[in-house]
Amino acid sequence: MADRAAIASGTVHVVDDDYDVRESLTMLLRSLGLRAAAYGSAAEFLEAVGPDPEGCLVVDVRMPGMSGLELQAELARRGVPLPAIVITGHADVPMAVAAMKGGAVDFLQKPFSDQALLDRVHEALRHDAEWRARRASVGDLGTRLARLTPREREVLERVTAGKPNKIIARELNLSTRTVEIHRARVMEKMRARSLADLVRMTDAARDLAEKR
Repeated sequence: MADRAAIASGTVHVVDDDYDVRESLTMLLRSLGLRAAAYGSAAEFLEAVGPDPEGCLVVDVRMPGMSGLELQAELARRGVPLPAIVITGHADVPMAVAAMKGGAVDFLQKPFSDQALLDRVHEALRHDAEWRARRASVGDLGTRLARLTPREREVLERVTAGKPNKIIARELNLSTRTVEIHRARVMEKMRARSLADLVRMTDAARDLAEKR
């Protein structure tokens, strides 16, 4: 679970070609203590933010140049998992489906209430903070995995697959005692308290790697 500080550190990136809309939204967000930045187009947003922006995106669908849905697709192409709330004055079902498939937290049709937007923004900020916390945790696991020798990695793969020491010894042409020593070193280097803990760590590292 992401803590309040992590959520509060994220920026709400408001992308809308309508000046009045983006100004009113950023004023609302800032009045509640949230960090907010406004952009008049998708191109302006992409030029202003770095490769790993924190927070969430509030984006209009219909804009000159790159649309909100096209911006979602571009962020996905760049591997930027920024949660989005898509807003529009011209909602239709296919558009909503496309937005949600693109990773949107929600799809809001104008006019919407301040509270409806704020609820979605807090949800999106929480998603982003939780994802970053998982990534940091897995990054630490990556450091631990890097400390393993090639042989210890072979033992790790087989241990987490549920194979007993005798089978591992036969597959790697080692004595059972040697496998036990390697297994103990793997547990120590990975800081795993149990086999279940070790399996959870490797599954978490694999899961995040597949989502990048």
